[in-house]
Amino acid sequence: MTNPDGKLMHTRIGPGDIGRYVFLPGSPERAARIAERFAAARKLAQHREFTTYAGTLDGTPVAVTSTGIGGPSAAIALEELVRCGADTFIRIGSSGSVSPRVRKHDVVIVNAAVRMEGTGTSYLPLEFPATADYRIITHLEAAAQALSHRHVVGITITKDAFFAQTEPAGLPYAPDVIARWNAYVAGGAICTSMEEAALFLVAAARGVSCGSVLIAANNHDGSDPDETSVHSATGSESRAIDVGIAAMRRIIAEDFARPAPGTAALP
Repeated sequence: MTNPDGKLMHTRIGPGDIGRYVFLPGSPERAARIAERFAAARKLAQHREFTTYAGTLDGTPVAVTSTGIGGPSAAIALEELVRCGADTFIRIGSSGSVSPRVRKHDVVIVNAAVRMEGTGTSYLPLEFPATADYRIITHLEAAAQALSHRHVVGITITKDAFFAQTEPAGLPYAPDVIARWNAYVAGGAICTSMEEAALFLVAAARGVSCGSVLIAANNHDGSDPDETSVHSATGSESRAIDVGIAAMRRIIAEDFARPAPGTAALP
């Protein structure tokens, strides 16, 4: 599904434009802030919610593509990036805390996602878990520790309908939504966001790797109301970017340290 110029329909990038390693923020504004960390950063394309920059980290080609809000557009971005040759993805985003374990401005490293969404069912059945790539989780956690950023590893609730699932009162389906949400929290979910389950499931179905690092935009109980969630996430998102960039550097270094297929490791 390409345009006459060979570029893909939605992201407007094509094979050869990017390398293996890609960051996935939701917003184009965050994509620009991530690209500031690249060497030789350049804007490749902007179409709808998808803005892509390319550059290098430690001499290795990397890219960042904004996915917009929610699973459907995130899945489109991941699908087209895979078609362009990418195979290692780190989402850098924001989240809402649902647990006292996660305080505003904390870094959250996602190890799995509750599938309170619909996009993933087009890729894998409901009994298949939406989990992050283990190697990416370990590198994100090591990066957060090295940077001394307070962080928590745990499960996010991936939702589709922001207002129906955060303010369900008065809606016809409210009792079911509230009961399910309370069950997820009782089961140990620590935050909520809107892309992880879809990204993890598309990655699994396409045989690529995906992880996620988020910044907590609020306290779970609504305390400390002087700062809005939006401003909170924007003001502290550099911590999540720090961790994502450092983790990707570690992954790249590990990949380049491995012997090429069919060759023996040096003694």
